[in-house]
Amino acid sequence: MLALSRLSRDVLRTLREHLRPLVAYHLFFTLLASSLLLPAAAWSLAALVGRFGRTVISNAELLDLLLTPGGVLWLLAAIGLTFLVLYLQQAGMILVAARPRDNHLRLAFEALWWTLHRLPSLAGLVVIQVGTHLLLLAPLALGLVWLHGALLGHLDPYYVQRVRPPALWQFLALALPLVLAWAWIAAGLYVRWILALPLVALETLSPRRALSRSRDLTRGNRRPIAVAALALLGVIVLLPVLATLLFDRLFTPLLWWLPERNAVLVPATLAYLTAYVLVTLAITFVGIAANALLSACLTLRLAHREPRPAPPPPGAHPGGLAWGLELGVVLFALWQAWLIVNSFELRDQVSVIAHRGSSLEAPENTLPAIHRALDQGADVVELDVRLTADDRVVLYHDRTLQRLTGDPRRLGELSRAELEAFDVGSWFGDAYVGERIPGLDEALAAVRGRSTLMIDLKTDPGREMALVEAVVAALEAERAERLACLAGAVVDREVRACGDPDVIAETRVATVSPPLSRRIREHYPELRLTLLAQLVLPGTLDRRGLDALGLRHNRIDEREIALASRYGYELHAWTINDRARMSQLIDLGVDAIITDHPARLAELIAERRELGDGALLLVKLRNWLRQ
Repeated sequence: MLALSRLSRDVLRTLREHLRPLVAYHLFFTLLASSLLLPAAAWSLAALVGRFGRTVISNAELLDLLLTPGGVLWLLAAIGLTFLVLYLQQAGMILVAARPRDNHLRLAFEALWWTLHRLPSLAGLVVIQVGTHLLLLAPLALGLVWLHGALLGHLDPYYVQRVRPPALWQFLALALPLVLAWAWIAAGLYVRWILALPLVALETLSPRRALSRSRDLTRGNRRPIAVAALALLGVIVLLPVLATLLFDRLFTPLLWWLPERNAVLVPATLAYLTAYVLVTLAITFVGIAANALLSACLTLRLAHREPRPAPPPPGAHPGGLAWGLELGVVLFALWQAWLIVNSFELRDQVSVIAHRGSSLEAPENTLPAIHRALDQGADVVELDVRLTADDRVVLYHDRTLQRLTGDPRRLGELSRAELEAFDVGSWFGDAYVGERIPGLDEALAAVRGRSTLMIDLKTDPGREMALVEAVVAALEAERAERLACLAGAVVDREVRACGDPDVIAETRVATVSPPLSRRIREHYPELRLTLLAQLVLPGTLDRRGLDALGLRHNRIDEREIALASRYGYELHAWTINDRARMSQLIDLGVDAIITDHPARLAELIAERRELGDGALLLVKLRNWLRQ
């Protein structure tokens, strides 16, 4: 039986004794991967995605695309290329640790060359190992999709997340055993095959022979191997968390005591960020190297009865080039820190968009929700609109009335007069019993002179442009009302209460459908159009001519900010209720945040505006660390 304490000592000693050649190999491989392997993979996948001829823009469209033959091929290619790069890196580190020579840089170069020489075998190993785990994953995915459709498919996701009905707990209770069963089987396979990669790298076995030999060697030792692998995984996950907490709790507060002078503040912040980048790089390297050395030490102990790789000879030395490489790492960290500091915009503007009104304090898409959002400082009120049977525009999100009223009929099958009988407030609380479905005309009157609307088009098949035309008609009718109001106004207060008569210019129209957005742009170019997206794959969306792109907040990064700046459209993030995430997105540079908590976001913006430049710089630094 394996002794975990011995195995741990083997890994730590090997990491210490082979640190310099491992670092050299890590740098060489990272340079190769970033300059050749990853761009080639990205180019091939982008070319494959371009053949689909479709833009992935919502969850439903993403699922539809992935279920097509081309989508499955793309997904498999993406997963395969990702794991191939990981296997190449791990194989090289195993070779470095197991075959010490008299020169660290020469060893790193030889390991890199030999790893590339074994590329076909490593690719075959990826196909078998990763493919087997994906085949195991398929029944689980189908089971979860079926459960979700049966228990949660008819419910709005925001309702599920906020109210957490019994159906959610029922889904989790039924899904958890399936996930645990899959995890148990997958973990068992991982332990059985944990030696396959080092056997391919060290003994040049074929993938099938390496898997078979790994299974034989691990028999009788799988429990301690599993414990060691889990312990290492825990350390890899925990290290970056601890490092961030250490900097955030211990060192970051020290920066608050610095004087508000750029001559002191900027160099101190630069040094702080350089240290953070170096620690992050070190943790990343240690995690990758420790995982490779674990499998190498296991292979040597079980297959060759060697306790651990032989240490380098006493005369081994890194050489000047190695010192140059390490100096390059420090300079790289300093350069990254400089870029981070210079990317911070000390003065930022962001609009508060209330999602379905103030939908956590009043029933969504109702007049009370609108009024509450206005009182809480919302710059824009986002509302969902649908078309009734008599071509009237009302505020409602779902296709059917089931969730809010219990009636299974579709809203589009009923007239506005018939909809007056429905109560859409009781589900939220007794204070809103009898609340009815309002019309778009009422919503426009409610925000008149106080705010503006973002109108999210919820269309029925075949009636898309009918809804757009009805919305435009409501905007024109509101314009007439405001002009009449202005004609009768006699004091400045009355003029402000009448609102801007150019209603179309101040109102946003939003859709998740790129084809519909193109038709709107063609027929009504004066409308301010927002395209809402769950996910946009690179190269699939024509970003020219957009007024705004609304992305799910976890899809927004520096690249999206740069694209928005390049093509001249606004970037809106949805739907964020966490204060820390709001602050991070403001620092990234979004133009608007869609939230169920407009008061929380308005309060955060007001607080940030009261900070001095130095304090705001440190807030942005803290938010960067949290990312």
